[in-house]
Amino acid sequence: MKYTTMKSMTKMMAIAMVAMAILFTSKAKAQTTEPNKWRLGVGVEGGIPTGDIKDFSNFDLGGTARLQYGAGKNLAITLTSGYYNFFAKSSSATIDGVTYTAKPKDQGLVPVKAGVKVFFNPNVYFGAEAGAGFETSYANNTKLLLSPGIGYATKSWDVGVRYENISGQGDNYGTVALRVAYGFGL
Repeated sequence: MKYTTMKSMTKMMAIAMVAMAILFTSKAKAQTTEPNKWRLGVGVEGGIPTGDIKDFSNFDLGGTARLQYGAGKNLAITLTSGYYNFFAKSSSATIDGVTYTAKPKDQGLVPVKAGVKVFFNPNVYFGAEAGAGFETSYANNTKLLLSPGIGYATKSWDVGVRYENISGQGDNYGTVALRVAYGFGL
């Protein structure tokens, strides 16, 4: 029952973010990316797991590199990859007065995503990415990644918040994450 509620909340969050993006990007008018300009950003990400993995993990942490190409005055194309680690919770049980504690392996995920950033003022953007996530623990499955978010970027720094949906093979989980990155021109 609680998984159904979480799935409904996840879908509602994604719909709200897309609606917000359509509203703001329809009025895009600022020049924040230089056409034909390449950038590379290296970031640290921390998040709160959602969906099916919420009972397994309370926190995820990762690092990513994002290659960005300025395709227009307010549009950039991105390619992102890195590693996320969903830290497993410990669990314990008492049997015949003896407490046993177990901690499963953490779940790792290697994301490979392509996306866009649309700037709707000089520093604020809406981003959307889609791609594949390769699990590194347990069944080593490949998941579909869909990730809308918003952020604030300067010449050197990029701070963004996103919801990332991770689904496939009967699983549906995700993360609400904050990414702080340092970027530079190539």
